[in-house]
Amino acid sequence: MQYNNLGRSGLRVSQLSYGAWVTFGNQLDVKEAKSLLQACRDAGVNFFDNAEVYANGRAEEIMGQAIRDLGWRRADVVISTKLFWGGQGPNDKGLSRKHVVEGLKASLKRLDMEYVDVVYCHRPDATTPIEETVRAMNWVIDQGWAFYWGTSEWTAQQITEAWGVANRLDLVGPIVEQPEYNLFSRHKVQPPPPLPPLLLLQLILHSAAAAAAAANLDLLFN
Repeated sequence: MQYNNLGRSGLRVSQLSYGAWVTFGNQLDVKEAKSLLQACRDAGVNFFDNAEVYANGRAEEIMGQAIRDLGWRRADVVISTKLFWGGQGPNDKGLSRKHVVEGLKASLKRLDMEYVDVVYCHRPDATTPIEETVRAMNWVIDQGWAFYWGTSEWTAQQITEAWGVANRLDLVGPIVEQPEYNLFSRHKVQPPPPLPPLLLLQLILHSAAAAAAAANLDLLFN
């Protein structure tokens, strides 16, 4: 397995990662998840992705329990989760400071972890000022709840705006974008989005098999 730096960071991640969408909680229980995760580790995979919305939070619980049962060292794996859809309440979704803080706190409780390595904004939030979201992401990083943050399904313009806010306020900007990419959906990364070259933003592709396989493998590109 080859490993690459994630964006401009020093974080080293495997070229293949495992994503828990449509598997944990919907198709796999803890026992099956342990077998699958160990197979990934045996192949050299160190990057595992989740989200607060996957199986209504059950996917995070299963992943956390499986990792505990397997006895893995937390330092040996890179864990990411995504925030946007946390529940039905008016403040249980979106990218407000309130939901970013409370949503990540709830995700960590389900994962039974002190931190995630990467936290994503699962979608852009047109109702929340981008500065509020950037500040919120930096706050959870300052608390040690996450080391890096990224975006998912954001446009190049939105990512550039977030970076502009981060640079202006001397804050941490996003290091990674996770768009959908497969045989049926290529338009978001082909041709490459017109991002400023100095951003060196990493792309982590989701739904590479169009969610057709039980084990949804995300391909990591430089």
